[in-house]
Amino acid sequence: MSARIKDVAERAGVSVTSVSRVLNGEKYISQHILDKVNQAIKELNYSPSQIARSLKKQKTDTIGVIVPDLTNYFCSTILSSIEESASEYGYNLIVCNIAENLDKELKYLHTVQEMRVDGIIIMHQKVDERILSFIESASMPILFSCVRSPLPGRYSVLINDYRAALDATEYLIGLGHRRIAFLGGDLEDITSGHSRYQGYLDALNKSGIPLNPDFIRFGNYKQESGRLMMQEILEQGEGERPTVVFAASDDMAVGAMNCILDFGLRVPEDISVMGFDDSLIASAVRPILTTMHQPARELGRTSLEYLHNLIEDRGQPECRDIYLPHRIMERASCRRI
Repeated sequence: MSARIKDVAERAGVSVTSVSRVLNGEKYISQHILDKVNQAIKELNYSPSQIARSLKKQKTDTIGVIVPDLTNYFCSTILSSIEESASEYGYNLIVCNIAENLDKELKYLHTVQEMRVDGIIIMHQKVDERILSFIESASMPILFSCVRSPLPGRYSVLINDYRAALDATEYLIGLGHRRIAFLGGDLEDITSGHSRYQGYLDALNKSGIPLNPDFIRFGNYKQESGRLMMQEILEQGEGERPTVVFAASDDMAVGAMNCILDFGLRVPEDISVMGFDDSLIASAVRPILTTMHQPARELGRTSLEYLHNLIEDRGQPECRDIYLPHRIMERASCRRI
């Protein structure tokens, strides 16, 4: 049988309370007692019960993270930053990859709740009534990372996606482009889908550029989606093709670049391409992708820090949406015309 705290106390010749104080790292314990308890722990190969300690502390030092798609470069970078920051604060992570499946998300939310996590970070925005109900009734802090909360009263750490898409489109217009195709995400996703599309529309409208529905497609942020949407645009065969493609994710931008090359065209000489996120793939392709930079590592770190403050009840910022800065990364996939 595994040793109990009572066995450690008897071996060390001290009280159970003294052993508990040593295990909890309390100050003002004599070196003599500390040495005896540590020696007893070593001899008995004692390992304290994490469940028992959690019940006593009313904390598990564990955070649940709901990730929409671990295969996405941008999501994995944010998650990596969350994990590094969590380790610094002494938290363990339970990572739940839902693969954009809301039934799966609901199951994971109930699972991490049953495991008494101290808080939850959700990295996507699409929800249904069941998930909204869970969020509204949850007793632990819930924070949204890189997307806006679908409910009032919850905190979000993100960039201004509308402003970023507007800035990106105006940058392309400044390069002389007028035939600007747009490869968007799911419009049910208000932050990454609808807001980026609206920024694109408003930039065209401000510059007096007529909207061409033939240049607009919506997909799922993945490479294959970008390739297929670009193929549809190039296969239309009527009128002029776009001079530039603005994709709402780097993955879709890379898919579009591959399709353009498959059609025997050149990037950026024939068609320029701009992405969104500045994920690792943006620098891995050739030509290197011009893109809108989201500070992924800062998003992860800031999300963890704010959630930690909520868990510790260290005061709450007045603004529920914490915006981090975005910027355009000018590289080789866009040219001036």
